[in-house]
Amino acid sequence: METKVCCVTGHRDIPTDRAVYVEQALRREVLAAIEDGYTRFISGFAEGTDLMFAAIVAEQKEYSPNLYLEAALPYAGRIKTKSKQFHDLLRICDEVTVVCQEYTPSCFMRRNRYMAVKSQRVIAVYDGRDRGGTLYTMRYAHTLEKEVRVIEV
Repeated sequence: METKVCCVTGHRDIPTDRAVYVEQALRREVLAAIEDGYTRFISGFAEGTDLMFAAIVAEQKEYSPNLYLEAALPYAGRIKTKSKQFHDLLRICDEVTVVCQEYTPSCFMRRNRYMAVKSQRVIAVYDGRDRGGTLYTMRYAHTLEKEVRVIEV
């Protein structure tokens, strides 16, 4: 049986008054993915949506040890962040993939493409912006005929 993979894309700057809603909606989507047989989850480990998603998957790993969490880092230097949450969640990951060894202007886009290609389902936290990484990733996932589930912010 093929492993079902789900990734997330979304904004870093979730408005404070929408954070609880986004977290609840992400939790529902992760639980629905687990119910649908998804066992592998990929997060890009950016602030905001990505870390919120990783925290929810990490929490679910306590109940379902068969779940697998992968961090997809855009470039090696990202590991130098001072964020405690980032490092705490990174320790829980089953795998860390570094997409580009050095920072380049396209490394985030390459990371997003990597996640979309690997996944059958993409969960997107999207606020309607007419450009940016989240919109690009959603469009790219559609061209790959991936399932895209949108949480509107």
